[in-house]
Amino acid sequence: MSRLTTLFPSTMLEEHAEELGVVERDSKLQVPALVWAFVFGFVAGESRTLAAFRRSYNSTADKTLTAGGFYQRLTPLLSEFLCDLVERRIDKVAVPHTISDEFDRFRDIVVADWTILRLHEFLSDEFQPRKGEQGGARLHLLHNVTDQTIDQFSITDEKAHDSTGFDTGPWLEGRLAILDLAYFKYRRFALIDENGGYFVSRLKDRSNPVITDELREWRGRAIPLEGEKIQDVAEDLHRQYIDVEVEVSFQRREYAGTQSWSTKQFRVVGVRDEDADDYHLYITNLPRNEFLPCDLATIYRCRWEVELLFRELKTRYELDEFDTTKKHIVEILVYAALLTLIASRTLLDLVTEYAEDDAVFPPERWAATFRSHAQLILKELSQHLGYSPPPLLERMAEDAQKIHQERPILQERLATATQQEVAC
Repeated sequence: MSRLTTLFPSTMLEEHAEELGVVERDSKLQVPALVWAFVFGFVAGESRTLAAFRRSYNSTADKTLTAGGFYQRLTPLLSEFLCDLVERRIDKVAVPHTISDEFDRFRDIVVADWTILRLHEFLSDEFQPRKGEQGGARLHLLHNVTDQTIDQFSITDEKAHDSTGFDTGPWLEGRLAILDLAYFKYRRFALIDENGGYFVSRLKDRSNPVITDELREWRGRAIPLEGEKIQDVAEDLHRQYIDVEVEVSFQRREYAGTQSWSTKQFRVVGVRDEDADDYHLYITNLPRNEFLPCDLATIYRCRWEVELLFRELKTRYELDEFDTTKKHIVEILVYAALLTLIASRTLLDLVTEYAEDDAVFPPERWAATFRSHAQLILKELSQHLGYSPPPLLERMAEDAQKIHQERPILQERLATATQQEVAC
């Protein structure tokens, strides 16, 4: 348990919560218990309701909170507090993987990607969807494959432009960015190149640049490609690889009231998919003398790293199931999910140190194991922190009874109404 408490020391949690005003004039709330209740309450069991988080807190802390007392503490300030904790320790989130030595020439390999979280339709104003009435939040992650960390994260609405999740600049120098099609933009590629960085992206179907040069010679009566548009000729080719230089046009950012056009030469590589009888086309600025077409296909598969994180969040922790109409509650739950990943990877490091040297822990199998032991971990963590929760029978009696004695529960109202209808 000391590995977890070192990750988020109780003193740090209490002091930062007091700085933000999360526990202002409130001595009853035990902040460390609240944080760990969200972390392990998020992953344990089948329910992601606020009532379940309250039960998780009450089974951890010295004193229980009533439903009203718990809900009134779920504020935008708590959302900010949890966000700060994620930012402090997000570098602990990673998918176990060892990259090839051939990538050592790069400072880092980073993968940008996002996933959509479906929300209640009442949140469509705060989290605007692209279409339909149901709200949509977009979780952006920038995964550092080299260091096995998350370098950046953000939450926007679904309609927010993809550039909000990937900023270009000098930080890209010497780095290789692997980009999802959602981040496809010639201007972005040009800025990465001009900042001394590298990129690999799939070529969009509707993107059809002109070929200016062939980077590989073919024997026999090969179809000449220079001067042709790449998408127009790809379907007529049967060679294993396409390796050409193309020219693209794009608009620069507006400056002094005017917006100019620029052109740039990039490399487009096609790797034939025999099963689909077509090509996977990639656009990049990586030089041919160092990276063959098959290398680019291998590099692009590194995107699977961040896909595994999203898959774990959605399939194991059911991140996209939100039963709330409040924006800050959505944010609290997303940050709790990321904190859960941080705790999960911290314990995975500990288990890896304990296990045999040749032991392998597949990410999804580890996620399932972590989830099945979450309640037990939380119980031992409570003891390690010196908490003495109320007796189990007392907590069960409190959770199971009516919230207000004078308020009939819904089933009683329905039964009464049904009886009256029958009598009539």
